[in-house]
Amino acid sequence: MNFDYTDKVKQMQAKLLAFMDQHIYPNEARFFAEIAQNRAKGNAWIPTQVIEELKPLARKAGLWNLFIPHSKRAPEGLSNLEYAPLCEIMGRVPFAAEVFNCSAPDTGNMETFERYASEELKDRWLEPLLRGEIRSAFLMTEPDVASSDATNVQCRIEREGDHYVINGRKWWSSGAGDPRCAVYIVMGKTDPEAPRHSQQSMIIIPANTPGVTVLRPLSVFGYDDAPHGHMEVELKNVRVPVDHILLGEGRGFEIAQGRLGPGRIHHCMRSIGAAERALELMCKRLNSRVAFGKPISAQGVWHERIAESRIMIEQARLMTLKAAYMMDTVGNKVAKAEIAMIKVIAPNMATKIIDWAIQAHGGGGISDDFPLAYAYAHQRTLRFADGPDEVHRNSIAKLELARQITTSHHDVEMPITRGS
Repeated sequence: MNFDYTDKVKQMQAKLLAFMDQHIYPNEARFFAEIAQNRAKGNAWIPTQVIEELKPLARKAGLWNLFIPHSKRAPEGLSNLEYAPLCEIMGRVPFAAEVFNCSAPDTGNMETFERYASEELKDRWLEPLLRGEIRSAFLMTEPDVASSDATNVQCRIEREGDHYVINGRKWWSSGAGDPRCAVYIVMGKTDPEAPRHSQQSMIIIPANTPGVTVLRPLSVFGYDDAPHGHMEVELKNVRVPVDHILLGEGRGFEIAQGRLGPGRIHHCMRSIGAAERALELMCKRLNSRVAFGKPISAQGVWHERIAESRIMIEQARLMTLKAAYMMDTVGNKVAKAEIAMIKVIAPNMATKIIDWAIQAHGGGGISDDFPLAYAYAHQRTLRFADGPDEVHRNSIAKLELARQITTSHHDVEMPITRGS
């Protein structure tokens, strides 16, 4: 495995870092100020002007749709390994990925359309998503069941003639509160009597379809996360044509695995960027403060935490690059253990480092004067997004047990003898 960045990636890194310095960091305060103003006016879900102003600049700079590999509709897309260091840079600022049309859940949804949708659905939904004209949501999790086991999903998708009728309630539907959100990808049950992993299907629902109701936004540690947000959505007798189902009935788990693999590793790439920024802010703060007669950075406990932070970041980055390399070379299915491992490692690592950075900032760390409290809330949330830690650890353990069983017959047990 060679993780050296190519000249192409190095050039794009330099271009992206310059864009961040020129356009993203200087507008960070403006972004949150716009949201606060909209919230004070009674509607926090209005898209920010600053994002819309920066998107054309990103596209002009060639920093657009970098996440999607092997797409004729998005030839600028990179491999997972090429994208990793660039996605990491975007992860340093919460809203940056959207500027480059590389933000969740749109990235995962665009990959889903690219892989599994008909050409007609691609023309209708994928093209405007790739242009950044609309946004989308992915509806899987439900409030009434333990959705970490997706076989529990109860939303019904029932065929009636030339249409499917969908009934159910979803929550943590990220992006569904955005007025630009025009389309949902929904996971539901088409055949309760089918084998366990063939009961579910995925279907496309235009957001303005009758029977779709956004019930409420859900807060995350007190943040509404507007204008993106996470919504509870009711689907009541929602009717869509039969050609809106993806691949056919019973293929939901197959699609989910294809969609969630890239989504999970993208989250991890951004988590590394968030951790890098937290470490940077931690060191700057420690060097700027004096306590008990000497710089706080001279206190031994902070040496320990700084060193541990660097070690943890490097470990997570290498694991992410390995997973990305495997996704590119042997495919997502073969790389499922590596994807599961990094999905556990990266958010836990970032949460820990951000927590230390908050501690280094004292009372300021838990305020919105610094980006740390918001970053902590986001990283802690990622331990649930695209599957909780416990589910990924369970998958890793099962794969390891299976591997050990299949290799154990090669071992020759040597008898224990005495006196030889």
